Amino acid sequence: MTSQETLVYIDGEFYPRSNAKISVFDHGVLYGDGVFEGIRCYNGVVFKLIEHLERLYASAKAIRLNIPLTIDELKDAVIKTLRVNGLRDAYIRLVVTRGVGDLGLDPRKCGRPTVFIIAERMDPILGSVAKERGVRVIISSIRRDSIASTSHEIKSLNYLNSILAKLEAINANSDDAIMLDANGFVSEATGANVFIVKNRALHTPPVTAAILPGITRRFVMELASSKGIKTYERDITPTELVLADEVFLTGTGAEIVPVVNVNGVSIGEGRPGEVTKTIMEEFDRRKVLPSEGTPID
Repeated sequence: MTSQETLVYIDGEFYPRSNAKISVFDHGVLYGDGVFEGIRCYNGVVFKLIEHLERLYASAKAIRLNIPLTIDELKDAVIKTLRVNGLRDAYIRLVVTRGVGDLGLDPRKCGRPTVFIIAERMDPILGSVAKERGVRVIISSIRRDSIASTSHEIKSLNYLNSILAKLEAINANSDDAIMLDANGFVSEATGANVFIVKNRALHTPPVTAAILPGITRRFVMELASSKGIKTYERDITPTELVLADEVFLTGTGAEIVPVVNVNGVSIGEGRPGEVTKTIMEEFDRRKVLPSEGTPID
C-alpha cells in the first residue's frame, strides 16, 4: 500500500483499495441483490447527502433489505470515508448488498448485509468537455424495464438493462443512449434523466415512464423555478425529443450534459442552448453551498 492508495470502507473497517474485497458468496455479486447511491462532494460539501440516504433506505425497503446502520451512522461513515482519504471533491459510491449467502436465490440464507463505501476523485461520467460541446446520443432499441417488473424507481445493483443500451450506443459511435419505456415514450438515458426544452419551458418524463426519480433531476426543477422557467412532467414522444429546442441529461455521475444530436439529427442549432447554459451555471453556483448538502468539516 502507498500513501496515495484509496481507503475503502467495508462494514465499519477501512481497507486499501488493492485489498478491498467482499465474498464471492455475497448475493450482491451472485444476483445483483442490493441497492446503491452515487453521491458527489463539492469543495467539502456532500451534495444532497440526506436526500441520497433517504432514497437509499427507500430502495432497501422496497426490496425488503434491512440496512444494519441508521441514517446518522451511515452519514457519519460517508463523511469519515472522505476524511480518511483527504478528499474534499469526490464521487462517492455507497453500496448495501443482501450479504453472504449460498448459491441459491433465497435471501433468508443471507446473514448481515454488506455495506461498503468508495470515495475517489472522478470527472463527470460523459467527460468534462461534454458541458462545452454537448454529446451525441441514439434512441436505443432496448426498452426500459416495465414498472410492473424490475422497477427503476429502485436504485438496485441490477443495471443490465442500461448496460445493453450503452453497448448499443458504443457500437453506434455515440456517447450515450436514450431509452424508451414499454409504451414507446421517452424514459431516460443509461444513467441519467432527460429534459427537453421547448419554447423556454422544461419538459421531463414522469416516474410512470420507468425512470429513476433523480436527486439532480429534482434539483434542476428547483433551479428552473428560481429562474422563472416552468417545468412539466409528462410523457414525451421520440419525435418531440428530436424536434426539441434543447435537450440535456442530469445525474450525479453525469452532472448536467447538453445533448446536441439525437439519431444523427441536430438538436436546435447543434450546440448547447441558452436555457441549458442557464441551468448549468446556476447548478455550478449552488452545488458548493453548505445549504445544499452536508459539510464534512
